[in-house]
Amino acid sequence: MSPPPSAAVPAARHLSSPPSPPSVYSTNPAASASSQLSSQPPARGKLFFVSQTGTSKALAQRLYSLLASNGLTFDLIDPQTYEPEDLHKETLVLIVASTWQDGNPPPNGGFLSSWLAESAEDFRVGSLLLTKCKFAVFGVGSRTYGDTYNVVCKEFSKRMRALGAAEVLPVREGDVDEGDLDEVFDGWSREVVRVLRADLGGNGGTVGGVDGNVSEYELTDVDNEYEDDDDEGVEEDGGGSGVVDLEDIAGKGPSRKTGVVVAKTNGKVNGVKEMVTPVIRASLEKQGYKIIGSHSGVKICRWTKSQLRGRGGCYKHSFYGIESHRCMEATPSLACANKCVFCWRHHTNPVGKSWQWKMDDPLDIVNSAIDLHTKMIKQMKGVPGVKAERLSEGLSPRHCALSLVGEPIMYPEINSLLYVSVDAATKDSLKAIDRPLFGDFWERFVDSLKALREKQQRTVYRLTLVKGSTTSKLTMENVPWHSDVKAFSEALARKSKGAYEVACEHVHSCCVLLAKVEKFKVNGQWFTWIDYDKFHDLVASGRLFDSKDYMAPSPSWSVYGAEEGGFDPAQSRYKKERHHKSAH
Repeated sequence: MSPPPSAAVPAARHLSSPPSPPSVYSTNPAASASSQLSSQPPARGKLFFVSQTGTSKALAQRLYSLLASNGLTFDLIDPQTYEPEDLHKETLVLIVASTWQDGNPPPNGGFLSSWLAESAEDFRVGSLLLTKCKFAVFGVGSRTYGDTYNVVCKEFSKRMRALGAAEVLPVREGDVDEGDLDEVFDGWSREVVRVLRADLGGNGGTVGGVDGNVSEYELTDVDNEYEDDDDEGVEEDGGGSGVVDLEDIAGKGPSRKTGVVVAKTNGKVNGVKEMVTPVIRASLEKQGYKIIGSHSGVKICRWTKSQLRGRGGCYKHSFYGIESHRCMEATPSLACANKCVFCWRHHTNPVGKSWQWKMDDPLDIVNSAIDLHTKMIKQMKGVPGVKAERLSEGLSPRHCALSLVGEPIMYPEINSLLYVSVDAATKDSLKAIDRPLFGDFWERFVDSLKALREKQQRTVYRLTLVKGSTTSKLTMENVPWHSDVKAFSEALARKSKGAYEVACEHVHSCCVLLAKVEKFKVNGQWFTWIDYDKFHDLVASGRLFDSKDYMAPSPSWSVYGAEEGGFDPAQSRYKKERHHKSAH
C-alpha cells in the first residue's frame, strides 16, 4: 500500500540558462540584416511539451534541436509557465502532448487545455482569435487505453482550429506499443521542417522568426543531431533505460501492424504471436533474465547470491525462514495490465488488458524455470565465498517469488500459481498509483483477495511505500528511510486497535512485518516462521489443514527492535566499500 500521492511537483522552468525569458529555452541563429534593422523582431515559434514524467518533453527537445540545426528559431516552453492570453500574438505553435489519467492532460498542460476549451466555446471570443497562427500537434499514447488513446492531442488540434488557427500538418499519433515511437516522431519532425522551409521559400517572409531571404538551410537528421541525456533509468548491468509517461512504454511491445489471430484452447484465449519479441528478449537478457517459452522468465536474485556466500538473506528469511539460496525468482507473464508509478523495472514490459499471446503450459513453465534456475546456480561454483553445502542446497529450490517483472495474474492459468499484488487500500488510491488498464480493476482486486482468503493458508500482503511521488520518474528522494517505514507501520498497527502488531524487521531491506496477534503471537512469542518440512508433509497427506498447523517460532534476532535488525548472526555481514565521487 502506498500513501496517497502528493500534488504534482511543477517541472523545472529553466532547461538551460541562455539569454532568454526564464520560462523558455531559446535558439539564437544569426539574424539577417533586415531582421536586425527591424524595430520589432518577428515573433519566435513556440514549441510546447505537455508531459508528466519527461517523455514528451524529451521528444520536444529532440525536435527543438532539429529545428535549431535547420535555422528555425523556436522557444521550447513548459505550458505551465506560459500565459495563454498571449496565444493570439503567436504565428507558429508546435505541441507535443501525452495523455494522462482518464484522458486528461498532464498537470503541466491542464491550464492551457482548459483555457483553449473555454475560449473555443465562448461566443464572445470568436473564431478569429488565432487566425495569424499556424500549428501542428503530435500525440504520445498507447492504444491499450481504448477510447482515451491520444485524446489530448486531438483536443488541442480541435480547439486551435475552432479559434481560427491553421493546421499545417494533420495530427500525428505515436503509439509506444507499436515499438516505433521514435521512428514515427522523427518522421513527423522532418515533415514539420519540410513544411516550414517550404513556407519560407514560398512567401519570402518569416516563419517563427526565420528570415525568408536566407538562401539555404541544411536539413540535419534528428538522430545524428540530438543526444538524449535525460535518461535516468539504470539497468542492472549499467545500461540505461528511458523514463516514460503514463501512456508511454519503453518496452517496445508487439507491433499491431500485422493482424492478430486469436484462438481458444480449453476455453482459454490463446494467441499465435509470442509475447517476447526480439527487442524485449534482447533487453531482458541483457539484464540477466532467462526467457522461458514465449512469455515467462527467471532470474537469480542478488539475495540468492548473497546467501550462497553466507552473507545473509533477504527479508523473507527474517520474516518466514525462507532461505534465499533456495529461492527462485520467476514470473509466468512478462506483460502487465498496470503502469504503477513506483515501477522499478521502468516499464520495460509489454502491456495489455487481455491475453493476446501464445500461451504456454503452467507445468512446462515451472519445470523450465527450475531447470534454468539450477543452471544459473551451477554457474556460481567457484565464485569466491560460495559455500559448497549451500551450493548443493541451492540446486533444489524450495520457494518461488513471482515478482520478477510484469504482472503474473495476467497469465490465464494463474490459478495454478496464485499471486496477487496489493499496492493500495482504496479504489481511488489504487487507481492513482497502479494506473490500471482495466475499468473494473477494483472488483478484480477484491475478488482476488477473497480467493486467497478461501484457501485458509498463510497470506501476506507486501505494501510498497513510496514517498511523495505521482510519476514513474522515481529518484532516491522517493525512497523512505527505515525510520519512515517504522513510523508508518506503527501507526498502522495502532489503527488496527491491537489486531496487528509489528512483529519482525529487516533493516537492510528497509522492511518490517505486521502480523495478526490472535494467530501468530503465542504467550508473548511470535510464530511468523514456517516449518516447511511439516507443510510439505501436510500437503502430501491430503487432509485439510490451516496456517496454524505449520507455524514455527521466530528467532530472537528477527523480532522487531532486536539489536541484529533482522540479520541472521549465523551469517557473515559484508559491507561493500563505496567510493562516491564528489559532486564538486
